[in-house]
Amino acid sequence: MGRAHGLDGSFYVEGAVAELLDEGMALAVAGRSATIVRRAGTEGRPLIRISGIESREAAEALRGGPLVAAAGGASPKRPAGEWEASELVGCDVPGIGAVTRVVSGPSCDLLEVGDEGLLVPFVSDAVRRVDVAGRRIEVDLRFLGLDQEGGPE
Repeated sequence: MGRAHGLDGSFYVEGAVAELLDEGMALAVAGRSATIVRRAGTEGRPLIRISGIESREAAEALRGGPLVAAAGGASPKRPAGEWEASELVGCDVPGIGAVTRVVSGPSCDLLEVGDEGLLVPFVSDAVRRVDVAGRRIEVDLRFLGLDQEGGPE
């Protein structure tokens, strides 16, 4: 946990994985469970407030301590067709490789795929089907300008 901000118990998160810091997400802090009740700041410097921490003093008392995202089932309910970035990392993209990370772009997210880091826009024209349970994402290679072997046409 980083330094406190304001008087309501909000604080900056240092070295954060921003995708894990949405409102409603479950966390473990100082040996107890908590929930994110407010999320602000930037992707690079998130600012959050969690349940049970309601003053600047309480936030400062935890400064420097670990903040751990709860595993499995901790995220709030989301509509069908939405996934957490962490669920997509490692999925196989036939003809290209595995997703190594998800990059937030100005107009859409991008899947970084394969050893060469091909960026695939996460839009319906490029991504045909996502099967998180089967760890597979099908893309339109022709839309991406790739032949069936994954190389340029």
